[in-house]
Amino acid sequence: MTDELAPAPAALQVTPGHVRVGDGYAATFAVCGYPADVGPAWLEPLLSYPARVTVAVHVDPVPPVLAAPMLRKQRARLESSRRLDADKGRLGDPVVDAAAGDAADLADRVARGAAKLFRVGVYVTVHARTVEQLADVSAGVRAAAAAVLLDLQPTTFRHHLGYATTLPLGADAVGMRRVMDTDALAAAFPFASADLAAPPPGRLPEVGGVLYGVNTDSAGVLMWDRWAQDNHNMVVLARSGAGKSYFVKCDLLRQLYQGVHAAVIDPEDEYVALAGHVGGAVVRLGEHGVRVNPLDLPADDRPDTLTRRGLALHSVIAVMLGTGTGTALNAAEKAALDRAIIDTYRRAGITSDPATWQRPAPLLPDLAATLTDGDEIARGVAARLAPWTHGSHSQMFTGPTTVDPRSHLTVWSLRHLPDELRTVGTMLALDAIWRDVDNRAATRRRLVVVDEAWLLMRDGEGARFLARMAKAARKRAAGLTVVTQDAADLLATELGVAVVSNAATQVLLRQSSQAIDAVVDAFGLTAGEARLLVSAGRGEGLLVAGGTRVPFRAVASAREHGLAVTSPAGLPAPLVDRAVEEPAVGTSGGRRRA
Repeated sequence: MTDELAPAPAALQVTPGHVRVGDGYAATFAVCGYPADVGPAWLEPLLSYPARVTVAVHVDPVPPVLAAPMLRKQRARLESSRRLDADKGRLGDPVVDAAAGDAADLADRVARGAAKLFRVGVYVTVHARTVEQLADVSAGVRAAAAAVLLDLQPTTFRHHLGYATTLPLGADAVGMRRVMDTDALAAAFPFASADLAAPPPGRLPEVGGVLYGVNTDSAGVLMWDRWAQDNHNMVVLARSGAGKSYFVKCDLLRQLYQGVHAAVIDPEDEYVALAGHVGGAVVRLGEHGVRVNPLDLPADDRPDTLTRRGLALHSVIAVMLGTGTGTALNAAEKAALDRAIIDTYRRAGITSDPATWQRPAPLLPDLAATLTDGDEIARGVAARLAPWTHGSHSQMFTGPTTVDPRSHLTVWSLRHLPDELRTVGTMLALDAIWRDVDNRAATRRRLVVVDEAWLLMRDGEGARFLARMAKAARKRAAGLTVVTQDAADLLATELGVAVVSNAATQVLLRQSSQAIDAVVDAFGLTAGEARLLVSAGRGEGLLVAGGTRVPFRAVASAREHGLAVTSPAGLPAPLVDRAVEEPAVGTSGGRRRA
């Protein structure tokens, strides 16, 4: 057996104040004093202390035939003390009075079989690399215990016995016990923890997951595997400047490490530096010469490919024409558009025969020409499409597609589009991404990130497309990440609620006081969780996944920080000061918290 797998340290050096175990040091403390009343998980401050601390609880049941005489003797001693104080005219000791009342209540419950007694020993072993560090950690552990009225005393000259007592051997070599009842013993176990729940006994933990950050309650590491959930979608809600893009970029980078292919809709060029670092592709919609043909057919062999492309075109054109009051297509216009789409493909030699699907696809101006040759209703639709076919918005649609978005990371940049075209650009990018996701020949996991999703959610047809994508992504081994700063607007619509409810992973970062009520109602947050989100720092928030609620702070390495943080100019901020040496917290500015 190798030294790394040895069941015991190579050497154990015993001193009065500690033991040296291999290349480290350990000191054991016994819990000698307890509070009169304990609450649930009263040992949690010791178990969650941010250092290497081992807590052992040794329990031996007291036989019922011994429990009653033991309590009777204890009550007699307490009552004798009370009477002695009374005979000498001294004031009664509140501690003795409380203990006498507790002993009487416990004796009554034991007599009725409502409780049992146990001899319990609680021992704490602190580990450190040096003697100085051991002293510092020991002082911190004793202070944390004192905060909950637990008195820790060192096992002087017996630290080797204390070290053995806290090993998983089931042997109590110290023997410092205290009698407890069933309720107090049950409350000692931390069934409620601030960390993620461990898998049930007999079930192996899932392999996978990425680092989300550090638990702000327990200082534990938060690892989460979105691909192991009911669906693979995630929604990130936060106010502007709360660090949501920083968190999403860190998550995206770590997903790429695991071989996931990703596509990002980026309104402000925040993901361009990351794409350049990993060798991804950047599609800059709006730049001269960049064109996307919405009539392109996907590389698929399904018999209904042409029909599905026609239905998707209805959504794209509806977004182009707008779906506000007085601008939505009526039934007659939809029928005319449907006939024109079929006729346009037919004129290009593309029919329901899969052999024709490799021919060059028609363009949007071709569809407008087909509408112009139709009846009066069709010509009206053509007139409304004129800005996109021959007018000021036609630059992206006047030729075949000039970009190849097939990459392990594709960033669709909308920075060069005017504000009036960003909703259409988002829809075009999503449509092109979905064509790739919907390809049955693809077997890799794919991630679709929609940053500033409010651009699409404000449009009715765009919101419906995003909701359909959220519902259908799981069946295609894909995950949708929706990022938005307008939480109240998203949760105020049925389609927005549908997008949120179809995300098994929900991340809430800092919220504005105006939107917190809507967030509380939608996610069923407690008052404490609401206060946490209102006062959270940059990169701090709450992971919500079913019944799981974990507060965390996003963290990144120095290299990840350089790719994830964004300066006001939209360029990666240079790494400065301590960010080169130690991990930095999720921020979107110059301030970092260790």
